[in-house]
Amino acid sequence: MQKEVLQILQIIVSLILISLILLQKRGSALSSQENYFTRRGIEKYVFNLTIFVAVLFILLSVLNLYF
Repeated sequence: MQKEVLQILQIIVSLILISLILLQKRGSALSSQENYFTRRGIEKYVFNLTIFVAVLFILLSVLNLYF
């Protein structure tokens, strides 16, 4: 039962992570120092939320290995 709950949570978190990654502005990873910009507003919120969800996904993956 516990394993199934972890797997369902991991699937949900992975779908959220994919959505957040697709929402981010294209080309931001390829920017150089000349094209550097500061994330503001909703873009900063989505970026930080993506990091949080990615860490949550990794934690769920590790928990899924042990339970």
